Amino acid sequence: MKDQIEISTLMAGIGAKARDAAGELACASAERKHAALIAAADAVWARRAEIIAANGKDMDFGREKGLTAAMLDRLLLDEGRIRGIVEGLRAVAEQRDPVGEVIAEWDMASGLHIRRVRTPIGVIGVIYESRPNVTADAGALCLKAGNAVILRGGSESFHSSGAIHDCLVEGLRAANLPEAAIQRVPTRDRAAVREMLHMTDAIDVIVPRGGKGLVGLVQREARVPVFAHLEGICHIYVDKAADPEKARAVVLNAKTRRTGICGAAECLLVHRDVAATLGQQIVDDLKAAGVEVRARGLKGSVEAVDDDFGTEFLDMKIAAKVVENIDEAIEHIREFGSGHTEAILTADDAAAERFFQRLDSAILMRNASTQFADGGEFGMGAEIGIATGKMHARGPVGAEQLTSFKYLVEGDGTLRS
Repeated sequence: MKDQIEISTLMAGIGAKARDAAGELACASAERKHAALIAAADAVWARRAEIIAANGKDMDFGREKGLTAAMLDRLLLDEGRIRGIVEGLRAVAEQRDPVGEVIAEWDMASGLHIRRVRTPIGVIGVIYESRPNVTADAGALCLKAGNAVILRGGSESFHSSGAIHDCLVEGLRAANLPEAAIQRVPTRDRAAVREMLHMTDAIDVIVPRGGKGLVGLVQREARVPVFAHLEGICHIYVDKAADPEKARAVVLNAKTRRTGICGAAECLLVHRDVAATLGQQIVDDLKAAGVEVRARGLKGSVEAVDDDFGTEFLDMKIAAKVVENIDEAIEHIREFGSGHTEAILTADDAAAERFFQRLDSAILMRNASTQFADGGEFGMGAEIGIATGKMHARGPVGAEQLTSFKYLVEGDGTLRS
């Protein structure tokens, strides 16, 4: 009970500071936010050895916990990935500031002039698992949109996230912005997560980024509104009109480039007319690359069972199935997909249009790897996650998606009759 009281006191203090910081950030100039992000990027690069050393502690912790190779890859930071964090911070810094943007503007016959203008949401709570780069992405995007943020990273990335967070605070300090604008929950205690979910007085929205267990917990228990980022059960459908060379390369990339990210392909669907030829070639390519193909209607590594469809493997595994036609592929995706990302490989415009019209996942692609399901690849600099819900934010959640709006109404002594 004493520990719970201490966690409650800790989180209440963090929430109060975040709410105060949000009030100041809402009025901060674009120039100061830009300066903070550039200074943070410089700090990350200057302190990269310190960050890599902290990450080493997390990697040891992850191995002791028995994390899979894919999960350890999500956790790993090396100089190349730190360079990516720096580039992401700089990219967000250089983006157009969304705060104050006029979304729409019109005049009424009554004499009123009305503007709908972007405004910060307020305080964002971000709960995420292994990937420490989310610390930088979430902090940067929330700051760009004028929001204060409370970051609660996974226990596996505790030290890495702390080192990156220190750099973000250094950036805030350099730009004379409140250090409480980007706060990190300084404990692995899971009670802090449950506390965040109930902080309706301090937090305006929660963004969970992680596996089904985390997202399910947040959706079940949160009293604060949630931008849901559900599983990435991404499908690739190989149509009978697919270009063989392109299809083989795209599927291999979609599965194997990084298996532990939410944009990795988890299910391959192949039109029966090309199953014995192109479909089998693709399966053989995957097997040669070390992927366990759990197949139905194709010669895979093992025979697929029902539970393989609708599973997010996040590993060198993929489900594969032959379908009669594009409509059966669409029905399969509707049944087993998570609303994240689906791709069709085809040279047939009509087939692609049918796929796009009849599916309602957040991201639909044609002749491209699902690994492009990423805010950075969409020109957002970074993302907090891929929102699979349909309210407010959907798809990659960047700075613009982390704003709300208000109406500014001007009259001239205007009276309503």
